[in-house]
Amino acid sequence: MTALPVTNPLIDLQALIPDAVLDIRYATKENLAGRPLYPFAAAILRRSTANKLAIAAAGLRAKGLRLVIYDAYRPLSVQKALWAAKPDPTWVADPAKGSSHNRGGAIDLGLADASGKPLEMPSAFDEFGPRARHGAAGVAPGARLRAETLKAALEEAGFDSLADEWWHYRDPDAKSWPLLDIPFDLVPR
Repeated sequence: MTALPVTNPLIDLQALIPDAVLDIRYATKENLAGRPLYPFAAAILRRSTANKLAIAAAGLRAKGLRLVIYDAYRPLSVQKALWAAKPDPTWVADPAKGSSHNRGGAIDLGLADASGKPLEMPSAFDEFGPRARHGAAGVAPGARLRAETLKAALEEAGFDSLADEWWHYRDPDAKSWPLLDIPFDLVPR
């Protein structure tokens, strides 16, 4: 198991973005594995990535929107469980290579209104198919606009988007970080 990073540590996003709505799907059975993969719901990122996300959240907040967080840091052991459930590199990163989630540098997001009520997005989170793509055909205009608004805010804050998943954003700096397999309960909260 990799030790906790000393520089650029993992931090709890709720301390930095307290109005974020947590809908951590991998802490429930409502995910592609069909069982809870996290012991509790938490949104954790590297500090530098979390600071970028806070910038995006502030911009969205000014528009009356809040972030809905589906996933953030994901231990490598959980990546292996997801790969076992869906071993398709189109949709799930091969744990042999890992992903930015396993480095603490990726976030899966949607939007909520100012009261915290989740808003319709182009597809469900982790809906692997054509509606998940940015700019997909057949998406309701309001959902398309919200996905575009989310994308603009995250990219302006320094994130890269993934063409096949409207919800997924990664910090380009994460490429150089090591894969981590630190359980949630070992991350300071």
